[in-house]
Amino acid sequence: MRVRVCSIDKKGKKELYTPLLEHYKKIAKPFAQIEVVDIFSNAIAKAQDTSVDLAQESYSKAFEQYMNGFTVVLDPSAKEVDSYEFAKILQKNANITFFIGGAYGFNDNFKKKCDLSVSFGKITLSHKLVKLLLMEQIYRGLTIINNHPYHK
Repeated sequence: MRVRVCSIDKKGKKELYTPLLEHYKKIAKPFAQIEVVDIFSNAIAKAQDTSVDLAQESYSKAFEQYMNGFTVVLDPSAKEVDSYEFAKILQKNANITFFIGGAYGFNDNFKKKCDLSVSFGKITLSHKLVKLLLMEQIYRGLTIINNHPYHK
C-alpha cells in the first residue's frame, strides 16, 4: 500500500511536529509506504497576499502532479468520518493521496476533481496540526485493517 500526504506548508527549520510525523511514518512501515510532500513556493506566497481565489488556485496548481490514485481532500465542510470509516477508505485503495490545503482551503473545482472529501471536525486547526492528526489516523486505520492492538 502507498499513502501520500500532500500539504501546503513552508519548508524551513525543524518544526515542533517533525519528530512525531517521522514517528508515524516509521511505525506504519510494516503496513504501508507513507510519503509526506510539503509544497510552498513564491507563487503561492504571492497568491495568498493577493486574494483568496488566487491562493486557492495556486494550491490546486501545486497539487496537479499528485492527482493520481485515489484522491482525498481534507475539507471541514465535508462529511465527518470516524476511525473505522477512515480505515475502510484506506482498505479499499492501495494507492491513496491526501490533500491538506493552505490558509484559504480549496476551491470547489479542486474538491470536485478529488475522489472523496472528508472532515475531521468543524473546528479550525493549523495545517501542521491537521497533518499530524492525519498521520495518526492513517496509522490507526492501518492497525484496524491489520488487527493490530494499537486502535483498541
